[in-house]
Amino acid sequence: MPIAAVVLSVVLGLAMLASGTMKIIRSPRIVDLMEAVGVPASRLPLLGALQVASTVGLVTGIWFPPLGIAAAVGLVLYFGGAIIAHVRAHDPNWQGAASFLALSAATLIVLLLRS
Repeated sequence: MPIAAVVLSVVLGLAMLASGTMKIIRSPRIVDLMEAVGVPASRLPLLGALQVASTVGLVTGIWFPPLGIAAAVGLVLYFGGAIIAHVRAHDPNWQGAASFLALSAATLIVLLLRS
């Protein structure tokens, strides 16, 4: 597997593990950010679990590429939805979601090119 695919998968996976964990434990900062875009605190554990699952998929994808590709596709969709939520809520803090969307898309492209 090309080094770029491994590096992107691991970096994105670690970021999703951290972000997902913060949602699962309902960090007050995350709760405030999510409520600002209309996401109730009761949904945070589900969203966090999806991010943690993407970590498993990305890392496992190093050895089983279809799983890594599926995880990257899921994250592109996840962060596309996050940007839509920010726009609908007229929240100016959409740059984080856009950054993760870009990283997810780059990871997906690299994984697709190497398969």
